[in-house]
Amino acid sequence: MDKLSAYEAFTQSAETGSFVVAGRNLGISASAVGKAVARLEQRLDVRLFHRNTRNMTLTEEGRRFLERCRRIFEEVEAAEAELAQLSRTPKGRLRVSMPLVGMLLTPVMAEFMRAWPEVQLELDFNDRLVDIIEEGFDAVIRTGTPSDSRLMARNLGRFRMHIVAAPDYLAQHGTPQRPEDLEVHHCLHQRSPNTGKIRSWPLAPTDGARKLVLPERMSASAVDPLIELAVRGFGIACLPPFAIRRELAEGLLVPILTPWIEGMDQFHVLWPASRKVTPKLRAFIDFMAEHLRPGDVAAQQTD
Repeated sequence: MDKLSAYEAFTQSAETGSFVVAGRNLGISASAVGKAVARLEQRLDVRLFHRNTRNMTLTEEGRRFLERCRRIFEEVEAAEAELAQLSRTPKGRLRVSMPLVGMLLTPVMAEFMRAWPEVQLELDFNDRLVDIIEEGFDAVIRTGTPSDSRLMARNLGRFRMHIVAAPDYLAQHGTPQRPEDLEVHHCLHQRSPNTGKIRSWPLAPTDGARKLVLPERMSASAVDPLIELAVRGFGIACLPPFAIRRELAEGLLVPILTPWIEGMDQFHVLWPASRKVTPKLRAFIDFMAEHLRPGDVAAQQTD
């Protein structure tokens, strides 16, 4: 048990790059983590980290040992999963990565927590391309089409983007009737947090297929400020329907150019194909497939 504790202290330190964060994750002090790692290095007679006053990085020996430790904990997790299968009761910590826009789906997460109170959800919200296997996530929820052959996927539902504006804005500036009309309007854009590039609006080409150049009134990497500014009448935005359900229902925003919007986006839940599906993960996958309705089109559930 002492060895496993030391391995866990080392693994957490290596993955977080900090004794302080590792200690916080393990519920012990940073000093205790540092001492555990030092004792481990002494026992192994090898240096696992390059340390200075600013940061610490793994040595070559440390990188190799980290791979071994991850395999050990995967085996421990697999053993626990087999025991959990016997009870068939979903329980324990479930680490899930979601896109930033997934914050708007927290009501569904609340319903899941109510349905399975013994499952401890640990949600990580970001738009970067996480490595679910290397970073130890049980599952990730992402938009788009899955492309990683190491992962299993289940479709959680499809949605079509909405182009919306406040009634006051349209009363003052007029309502665009065709996509090219947007070129004289104030457009509120979303930028990719990864690339910094503005995300294009899914508009069908008009006659002549001239490339549209939409003005940039403002841009943001999250949808919340776009919603707020659109409601306040500062411009037109392109947003997912689940982000603006209340605003549409209350008439704070109205959809425009609907016939010109093309294509569908979709949510998927992904999990490692190499791991057994634990009861807690199966409960999460099934619950999301049943309850998540990201758009106006009913979710198409497929394994």
